[in-house]
Amino acid sequence: MTAPSLHPTIPDAGTDLPLVTRRATLPAGFRAGGLATGIKASGRPDLALVLATAGPAAAAAVFTPNAFAAAPVRLSRANLAATSGDPRGGFGWATAVVSTSGCANAATGAAGDADQAEVGRLASAATGVDEPHVLHLSTGIIGTRLPLDRVQRGLDALAPALRGDDAGLEAAAISLRTTDSVTKVATTTVVVDGVTVTVSGIAKGVGMIHPNMATMLSLVLTDAAVEPHVLWSLLRPAAARTWDQLSVDGDTSTNDTVFVLASAAAGNSSVQGGTAAAAALGAAIEAIGRDLARQQASDGEGATILLTAAVTGADDDASARAVARSVVSSSLVKAAAHGKDPNWGRIAGAAGNAVLASAAVLEAAGLATEDAARRGGQPVVLDPDRLRITIAGHLVFDGAQGGPVAFDRAAARAEMDAPELVIGLDLGQGTGRGEAFGCDLTEAYVIENSEYTT
Repeated sequence: MTAPSLHPTIPDAGTDLPLVTRRATLPAGFRAGGLATGIKASGRPDLALVLATAGPAAAAAVFTPNAFAAAPVRLSRANLAATSGDPRGGFGWATAVVSTSGCANAATGAAGDADQAEVGRLASAATGVDEPHVLHLSTGIIGTRLPLDRVQRGLDALAPALRGDDAGLEAAAISLRTTDSVTKVATTTVVVDGVTVTVSGIAKGVGMIHPNMATMLSLVLTDAAVEPHVLWSLLRPAAARTWDQLSVDGDTSTNDTVFVLASAAAGNSSVQGGTAAAAALGAAIEAIGRDLARQQASDGEGATILLTAAVTGADDDASARAVARSVVSSSLVKAAAHGKDPNWGRIAGAAGNAVLASAAVLEAAGLATEDAARRGGQPVVLDPDRLRITIAGHLVFDGAQGGPVAFDRAAARAEMDAPELVIGLDLGQGTGRGEAFGCDLTEAYVIENSEYTT
């Protein structure tokens, strides 16, 4: 056996983003909290509320494209449209975000829509916020009805107890959780026009996760001043490069939602699109999205390892992201990662199956509308004679040198036994780069999801 042939790990695609700390830091201009109100049979916290203290905050959102989009998704989209005139419901103004965990309120028909509208009325009564300025998050079992009496008791108790400190945001993050084993929080700061602003996020979601907005809920808060349409223009590409690159099990959800709210409490001049200030704020939002997505992948149901595919040398970034997404989405790659099996054939096969994201995601990530429409869903063109694959830093395949490379399988297997496994692919075709995040596929995932409703 020859000595290990090491190839440098593919550069971290997030190194040009602001540094993120995994703690709950509540930006100025918000109060938050969470508690248990009995939606979950377990008795764990299940109701969260976040309030903008100075009135409506600029808000932007990205939602699931699932045809069974849940009642909270539809109502939030309608509320954003009502407060901005944007028919897509992508941005607007919001003063409160209410989250219920334990019941998805999806596939519940007109009754579910009425239930969600009642949640808005209850939140309005408890906080004094106009109903159109309430945004909604919900997660849990599909096809069940919200226990509105418990929601009302919870909101009446929670609204006056909201906190303007980090503990309030931590409590809200805890209350988002369903099958999550850890609370997911992230924060960073960035200088915008000479003013330091804070961007923080909380998220849930560890199962029923796959690219196309992934399956998760996230709320990002900032004290920056920015108009809603500009905020949306920053969120959409950030989501396309982060949450749209996240896969746990190949299933997309009915409730996926990311909200970003901006309180303007930092005192900066309002961020204008296309400026250095916009680029700085957008990078901070993307840094939060990237770190939360990595936390979600690492905590995937039954997961023992974070799986990262880092791709360079693609024709463009869209192609690189597609290949990375195909690799982390492969059940065979996930199973090999769990068994610490350096089976590069699974990786090559997954890369060869890569298709570009949908036209909507490609456009969100920055492609022109016509180009996105033309390329959406099309296969990625690869040249096997240029492809190089590394597993945990070991070069295992080099197309230019005939393909398979002799490597120390025992050493590679040992290095795969780590909290994170990086699979590197150099396509040898251009300068495009991208990454995607997933996890291994384990027996525990099957056990958990075989008894989810029983």
